Amino acid sequence: MRLLSPAISTIARSRLWRIDAWKNNPIDAQREVLQDLVGSAQYTEFGRKYNFSNLFTVRDYKAAVPIHEYNDLQPYIERMMTGEQNILWNTPVYWFAKSSGTTSAKSKFIPISDESLEDGHFKASKDVLSMYYQFKPDAELLTGKGLLIGGSNNINPVNKEAQYGDLSAVLFQNSPFWAHWLRTPDLSIALMDEWESKIEKIAEATIKENVTSVSGVPTWTLVLFKRILEITGKKTIGEVWPSLELYMHGGVSFTPYKEQFQKIIGREINYLDMYNASEGFFAAQEKPGDNGMLLFSDHGIFYEFMPVSEYGKKEPKTIGLQEVEVGKNYAPVISTNGGLWRYLLGDTIQFTELKPFRIKVSGRLKHYMNAFGEEVIVDNADKAIAMAGEKTGAVVNDYTAAPVYFSETSNGAHEWLIEFEKEPSSLELFTTELDTALKNINSDYEAKRHKSIALGLPVIHALKKGTFNEWLRSKGKLGGQHKVPRLSNERILLEEIIFFNKNYIC
Repeated sequence: MRLLSPAISTIARSRLWRIDAWKNNPIDAQREVLQDLVGSAQYTEFGRKYNFSNLFTVRDYKAAVPIHEYNDLQPYIERMMTGEQNILWNTPVYWFAKSSGTTSAKSKFIPISDESLEDGHFKASKDVLSMYYQFKPDAELLTGKGLLIGGSNNINPVNKEAQYGDLSAVLFQNSPFWAHWLRTPDLSIALMDEWESKIEKIAEATIKENVTSVSGVPTWTLVLFKRILEITGKKTIGEVWPSLELYMHGGVSFTPYKEQFQKIIGREINYLDMYNASEGFFAAQEKPGDNGMLLFSDHGIFYEFMPVSEYGKKEPKTIGLQEVEVGKNYAPVISTNGGLWRYLLGDTIQFTELKPFRIKVSGRLKHYMNAFGEEVIVDNADKAIAMAGEKTGAVVNDYTAAPVYFSETSNGAHEWLIEFEKEPSSLELFTTELDTALKNINSDYEAKRHKSIALGLPVIHALKKGTFNEWLRSKGKLGGQHKVPRLSNERILLEEIIFFNKNYIC
């Protein structure tokens, strides 16, 4: 392993000039990406329908092709899954990444082409590695193994050629041979379905490995870390893996979890935020501590940005990189080398910098609270939860919230269900601090809270430990990338969890 890692790290560093090229000229890179996409797909069924052969500018493309959500592309994808080719993309597509929402049994199947693997997911992963080595030239990342805490779906055949699984399963199966030497656990464990058994197996398999990096969703990474400490009798993860130097996270905001990670690891390591999904690998922090993630502009994805106020309109407007502004909420609309065309991703992002373009994920289009004009988004809530925890000594595992509507006898409020890892010194004080933090972060919320005319003080319920995981289990969505929706503008989900909590026995 030590003989191999210098060669790989040298290759990683050699990519830096390519990264600088698209990082310093992102708008040109994006223009070339769109030209390549449209040119490649012009003779597909979709390309012929929208006259790709005669689309020569971004303006032409946007005028010809409507914005699509998954339901709009689903009929094409279903035909691809039965074996039809040249539908959305011009090369054969044999892989589909299964992605499903927490609150719905309905699954999405995202087409994964060879190009989206090589020029998207794998290229972005190599760039992350290169940027990390630029930040830390003496890194020993590749002298050990990377622990990947992926999803829990095995590969499933659709027909004689096509297969589907969750994204991590697809990536595992298509990784180059040498990648298997650099990661742990092996595929037989990594692709297990039953999540609790999988955590046990990962713990047992990795305790004696020289783990130098960990990648995974924070909630399940913490579960694994705690189990490892139980098995080993060690006090910190740093004692189990003395060479651990990097944790790469994504899926949810890391803000509410950072204190727990620092404590359980027991010493300083580096943290990198990633933004990747079944649809593509979109961005990552260039180095630890950066204000936002560097947008990957040359990885087979063309981006448009829809101001959130446009969502729901008959003909919503989008803008390009040259028009975006720092701090505004946008919904990314992507066109990809996997065959997604002007596809509304469903996330919301904000630009934190424009030179280079850096972003952060601020929430989901349908995950927010705005029953009273307060416009509270997930990014606001994550920050406020962290600030209230700091003031009261609390550590939060997870939470969800929804509005309490006006009634004849009371005004509105926000109702929060919070599962604490460490209880606050006073739930009343935590409520006050959360309210104060939201006022400081969000001026619309502050205005609605003025004299409690529109919004009263938040209503907070502390849930029994394990409630959210058991609720996810009851829906068949325990583990992997599944997560509790943080905010909703309706009470359906919140009331379901309240009912579940009353009946859940620890």
